[in-house]
Amino acid sequence: MTLFDDASKAAIYSPDFLHILKGYPSASKYLISLLDSNSALHWVDRISSTDYASYLPNDLLVKVDIASMAHSLELRSPFLDHKFVEFSARLSPELKLKGTTTKYILKRALRKILPQDVLNRKKMGFGVPLNHWFRGPLQDFARETLLSEKSLNRNYFQPEHVRRLLTEHFKGKRDHAYKIWNLLVLEIWHQVYVDGQTPATQPSGI
Repeated sequence: MTLFDDASKAAIYSPDFLHILKGYPSASKYLISLLDSNSALHWVDRISSTDYASYLPNDLLVKVDIASMAHSLELRSPFLDHKFVEFSARLSPELKLKGTTTKYILKRALRKILPQDVLNRKKMGFGVPLNHWFRGPLQDFARETLLSEKSLNRNYFQPEHVRRLLTEHFKGKRDHAYKIWNLLVLEIWHQVYVDGQTPATQPSGI
C-alpha cells in the first residue's frame, strides 16, 4: 500500500521539501501504528481491523462513492451491513483464511449457489493498464506534464530523479507506472486547484 517507501521519498524529494516533511510519518508507519494499537489476538483479525480503519474508508469506499455519485447512483455495500460485519468479526480466523484459501466460510456457504469457476477464480480488481499507457498513448503526456517548467519549479521533487523514473519506465527497464501516476495526479491537482487552470486534454487512444 506504499508506492514510495522512505528511501524512495528521500531520493526524490528536493532538500527543502524533505526538510519540511522531516519527522512526518509515512503511510507504512501509519498502518503499522494501527496494527500495533489493535488488541485482537489473532493476526488475521488485526489485519482486518486495520483495513476497516484505513484501506476501506480512505480508499475503496471513496472510489466507489465518487464513481456512483458521478452517475447519480445511491450505492450500498451489502457486506458492510453492520450486523453482518459484527457477525463476521466474531468468527474464528480459521473460517476466514484456511491455509491459502481466502474467504473460506463465504465460499462454503455459496458453493451450492454459485458455479465453482466463479467461487475459485483468482481475484479480479479494477486496475487499468498504466504500464502500457505510460509506454504508449500517455508517454508524451506524462513527460510534458511532469517535466514542464511549472511542475519542476514547485520544488517538491528533484528533477533528475523524476527524469530517471520516466526514462526507466519508457525504456522498459523498470515498472514505475504507479509512481508516475501518483506524480501526474498530484501535478494535475495543482494545476486545477492551486493554479486555477483547466487541465490539459488527455490524449486519445486509451
